[in-house]
Amino acid sequence: MKVRPDYQLRRNSFGRLELTDADGETHDGVVPVRAFPITAADDGLALVDPYGHELAWIDRLDDLPDDLRQLLESELAGREFMPVIERIVSVGSFATPSTWEVDTDRGRTTFVLKGEEDIRRLAAPALLIADSHGIQFLIRDRRALDQHSRRILDRFL
Repeated sequence: MKVRPDYQLRRNSFGRLELTDADGETHDGVVPVRAFPITAADDGLALVDPYGHELAWIDRLDDLPDDLRQLLESELAGREFMPVIERIVSVGSFATPSTWEVDTDRGRTTFVLKGEEDIRRLAAPALLIADSHGIQFLIRDRRALDQHSRRILDRFL
């Protein structure tokens, strides 16, 4: 059931989110933050001010009216950059640091894995890989990768 919240959210003339609460107070520079960005991306979303203070809580993104949901999804897409690895093409070496060439949902890329500790296990069977620049790459289901990719990944796990 879609419910109109007791606040208004819009982009100001500078393209930043602006929240006007039920008391009529306007907060500029509002940022949406997912509570569980990987395991439950559409459940639990906070709207925070530039100082990190929570202004509003959204239980489910789908419960919002379409215009508000689309505004928040647009803002989140602009802030969140987490390519999903679909295939591991090659690695420079099985010792770290090593250069990985991967196919992602955003195209082919290469990155440097500094150490095995930069591969984090999430809720099974997902993995999160951080490159040397801090970019996070997601593997949603390592069992769904092709055999070549799984074999390479197993050498680092």
